[in-house]
Amino acid sequence: MQASKNKNREKPEPFYRLSVTKQKSSSEIINEARNVLRTLRTQRPFTPTENQRKLFGSRSSLAPQNRPPSVFSVHASSFDLAESRPVSGVRLSPLDFKPVLVACAKDEDPSISLPKPAVDAAEVRKISSARARLFRRTSQGNVFPAKMVPPDQNEEKLDSEEPARMSNLCRSNDTCLTEQREYTPFNDESGQLICNEHSGSKLEREDVLKGTAGNFLFQLKGERSVTGDGRFADEEQPFPCDQMRKPGVGSLWPRSAGWKRRLAGLENDTRINESEEEKIFWHMKVLPILQELKSEDKVENLCLACTKLYQALNEGDMLGKRFKRRSVLLKTLYKLVDIDSDPLCLKLAKIILSMKVDGKNLLNVCKLAFKICKNEKNDYIIQNDKLLDCLLEVLTTEDLQKNSEALLYCMGAIKFMSGNAVLLNEMVSKGAVEMLLQLMKQINNIKESDAYFSNLGHLLVQLTATLRNLADLPQARCQLICSGAVSELCVALEQRLNDKDVCTYIVRIFSKLSSYDDFCAALADCSRCYVLFLALLSKHQKQQDLVIRIIFILGNLTAENNQAREQFFKEKGSLNTLISLFQTYHELDLNAEKWCHIRGREEEKQTKHPSEAEDVLIKLIRVLANLSIHPSVGAALAAAHRVVELLVTVLEYKSIDVCEELVINAATTINNLSFYKVKGSAVQDKKLHIAEMLLKLLMSNSMDGVVEAVRVFGNLSQYHEICDFIVQKKIYKFVIALLDAKNQDVCFSACGVLLNLTVDKDRRALLMEEGGIGKLVDCLRDFGPADWQLACLICKTLWNYSENITSAASCFGEDTDTLLVLLTSLLDEELVQDYSLDRDLRDYHKRYWETEFKPVAEKLLDRIQSHHSFVPAVTITAF
Repeated sequence: MQASKNKNREKPEPFYRLSVTKQKSSSEIINEARNVLRTLRTQRPFTPTENQRKLFGSRSSLAPQNRPPSVFSVHASSFDLAESRPVSGVRLSPLDFKPVLVACAKDEDPSISLPKPAVDAAEVRKISSARARLFRRTSQGNVFPAKMVPPDQNEEKLDSEEPARMSNLCRSNDTCLTEQREYTPFNDESGQLICNEHSGSKLEREDVLKGTAGNFLFQLKGERSVTGDGRFADEEQPFPCDQMRKPGVGSLWPRSAGWKRRLAGLENDTRINESEEEKIFWHMKVLPILQELKSEDKVENLCLACTKLYQALNEGDMLGKRFKRRSVLLKTLYKLVDIDSDPLCLKLAKIILSMKVDGKNLLNVCKLAFKICKNEKNDYIIQNDKLLDCLLEVLTTEDLQKNSEALLYCMGAIKFMSGNAVLLNEMVSKGAVEMLLQLMKQINNIKESDAYFSNLGHLLVQLTATLRNLADLPQARCQLICSGAVSELCVALEQRLNDKDVCTYIVRIFSKLSSYDDFCAALADCSRCYVLFLALLSKHQKQQDLVIRIIFILGNLTAENNQAREQFFKEKGSLNTLISLFQTYHELDLNAEKWCHIRGREEEKQTKHPSEAEDVLIKLIRVLANLSIHPSVGAALAAAHRVVELLVTVLEYKSIDVCEELVINAATTINNLSFYKVKGSAVQDKKLHIAEMLLKLLMSNSMDGVVEAVRVFGNLSQYHEICDFIVQKKIYKFVIALLDAKNQDVCFSACGVLLNLTVDKDRRALLMEEGGIGKLVDCLRDFGPADWQLACLICKTLWNYSENITSAASCFGEDTDTLLVLLTSLLDEELVQDYSLDRDLRDYHKRYWETEFKPVAEKLLDRIQSHHSFVPAVTITAF
């Protein structure tokens, strides 16, 4: 009577129904991921390493004639010596009147001693005033074309680079020149103008040349100085218009405060005058090294001299543009560039860059650095130098538009450095990530209509390639997230949709970083990324290297983020774009397979990695599987007939032995879509054809393929036609045999199929075949305490099976007593308190045990006991 009541009020529950309706914690969701809907994971697309370092890789979409060269020559003649001179200062507009200067005769005897001027104070002031009037109106350059230095002062000229040129003078300069000729000795052997403001002995002049202080010094800060021997420290620089002599001080002071401010501004970039200490330092420390560089012919010694030179310049604060004798130094260095030695050129590039050259010289020294870094064998010597510091400084200080080509090769050199692990870590420690992002912001601010826009695309390729390498380091990834790299990269991507090279490198960055949860979350929050990805997929549909990475990124975005699934699917044209890609690469793969079959290379294909078309399909199907986790998106995909048709087609033509991951991904996606019972479901319409395709997986040698096929049958077996198909094809025997696999996932899927079969009372007897009852009891004993989901599923299957029970012994046979003991033990609450698990997981186990397993197990135990003559006195102490 009791059994009859139980039969009337208890209805069998099919496998496909979700048993827990409560909101689950994250640990619960993870623990139940195998239950019905599952996401897919796959490997990141492989990027082959370039055999050689090039400005643009071998896969660049640009023709060689449309991009800057990677191979070129840099010689001493490449540098512009005129650019090496320090800037003189304020230039005035030339005047119309050009006075004629009386030059000395060429045959004049240089040994003739000219009379020296008087030395009284009045004469000194007169000469000073005249000189002030003379140079007040001169433009940049020397006013006297002839060389005018006595023989005893004919030392090597270090202060100027080119012969002086005649400048325009005002009408008042006639008197000035007359006064000058009265007191100034002319000589055709030198370009110096001598003004003896103090009469001095030859010994005093020699002291000055040795670096000692002169007797008398006129100096205007930041502008001009006159040494004790009467030589002008700079013939090129004009004096300010109005000058007065400050009482008690041997210098000329400008009256205008504004002029002082202008001089202070110039001092930051270019120091025209030179202090006595600097002159001494130059003669004592720097000049001997320059002489060594001119006379030495061994590369090793030259490298050592360059090292000493850099240290001396750094010690004397002579690096940069403020150094007066900079031109002489640079001339010497430029000549050494012709020596074919990378170690020497590395030293030279470092010093030249430190001197803050610009224009043509900056371009050529960046090319020189590029050539050095291009050779991977030079990485070791680069590590021991500070070339990276100089190149990073160029990126942060030089004008983007004015020096775009120089920045291109500078960035190319840094890109090559980033291929070395040691240098890559050094870049991160020196803040290269922030520097590169700042440079990218500047590039992004250039409008497409600007003339520089196209050329800056070449620079952006080098920049993004470097960021791609930096993305391998955890510290760099953190900096990229904190610095807002996602937004800036999306801006660049949006502006450069037509530039495949830029798009490819940015997508490679996203491909790397989207494998990490924190960056993937940041990318998912950037709503416009979905539109950009769809635009790229539509524009570059047949560019496999670009398409596969975008699809991989979308797969990562939709793997864990339900909002990302919904947002991407709602974008206009998202599903059509995916279907179009599926169709395109399916046809490519199908044609490739036919071609291989014709040429008899099918066995050879089995040993290789997935082809390019297969790899795209693998990752594309993964996106569909991940999207189907979202309820509304999954229902829409289940009703999308073209999607289901393409998935089934993969099962039709592709052997699991040829590409296992592709076939399994297709089966998993079909399994996810089969979960949704919606009107017009394409899975439901094709369920029998799908079942036939799954037979190939069941018969394969791939255990993963077998498990996936059984999972699909677990969902499809809710339909009467599929159950008949399972019985007709004897699939149930295979499913019962899988219970011996001693694998929780395999047993879980097999129990799902058997549960749905036992819903129909006409098929329950099939469970007795192949020892099905005993195998279910064994699974309950082996996995029950550790997997309450599986234990609940086994109890439900046995409950369905025993609905019309009359005798426990006849129903369960020799397994009756074992089953009674198992159920009694599993219902002991102490078993649930597994303190080896963390608290959240332990609470979940207890809740599932209380709400799902316990009610079914208690009813099953009560049914068996009510139809059994005695309860055996047997206990089970452990599982």
